[in-house]
Amino acid sequence: MVLDLTMSMAILALMGALATIAGCLEDLESDVGSQSNPNSQVQLAPQMGFLHRIFNKAISGEPISNGMSAVIGGTATTVLLSQQFYPLTAIVIGAFFGAIVLGIFATTSYAGRVASQTRFKQPLYMDIMRYTTPSIIGHNFIMNFCLVAIAYIQFEILGYPFTIPFLALIWGISVGAIGSSVGDVHYGGEREFQNREFGCGLNTALSGRIVRKAESGLRNSIDNVWFCAKFGGPATGIALGLTVFFSSWPTTIFGYTWKAIGVGVFIVIVLTLMNRLVELNVRHAYGPYKEEKNEQEAKA
Repeated sequence: MVLDLTMSMAILALMGALATIAGCLEDLESDVGSQSNPNSQVQLAPQMGFLHRIFNKAISGEPISNGMSAVIGGTATTVLLSQQFYPLTAIVIGAFFGAIVLGIFATTSYAGRVASQTRFKQPLYMDIMRYTTPSIIGHNFIMNFCLVAIAYIQFEILGYPFTIPFLALIWGISVGAIGSSVGDVHYGGEREFQNREFGCGLNTALSGRIVRKAESGLRNSIDNVWFCAKFGGPATGIALGLTVFFSSWPTTIFGYTWKAIGVGVFIVIVLTLMNRLVELNVRHAYGPYKEEKNEQEAKA
């Protein structure tokens, strides 16, 4: 389909908005199920004598599990489109089917992990499973809808040579990788170990000593996602949205030319320099890590 520049930019903006929502919901879904970085600490806590009420699925790494649900949603959507379903209806049903499959995996994973920790007296809280699993399915459904919609736009409107399931798989893996690298910092480093100094690292002797008490009562996964919704989720969404926008903007403006490649390389260089400046600013704000202080004291 041939589009003018205005329509191309409008579609690009729509894809960026969908990617932003997908990234935010992916990170929050991983926080609900403790699939993010500190899942090992949640698993380890009962072995250290710290029983908790935090849902822990950790089916696999975030890229794999989100790629799985997204490709299932894309495959179901493709089948429904071949049966002459309306695109919006097909995407909604396909996204829901993928989310249900992920919910089944999450349930069996949580129950299996708790069952394997029987010797450590970790209870299987049915109320946690009852109201956390629908939250996981709901977050994943919105993510699947956004990613499959992006794949549909790329295949049907922009004329990409790849199929909808394959594009959905790529976006699912991408959003999982970004969520795992961007969103986890604002979950594992702050929420599970908020009684530790930011950036101090985790001593091996403190493994599993997660914070189990909330502002009122015992903490659960819903408390964690409430915390992450303030920064970790939006930061992940912005990261994926900018990735989609900046990766497609050069070819939208300049077409598939060497000039577009040059602009893309320039964007990567600018972002790299900005990341370095942010890192230096954070190190200046929080000071050197304790290990570095000890090394300097030893040298003195």
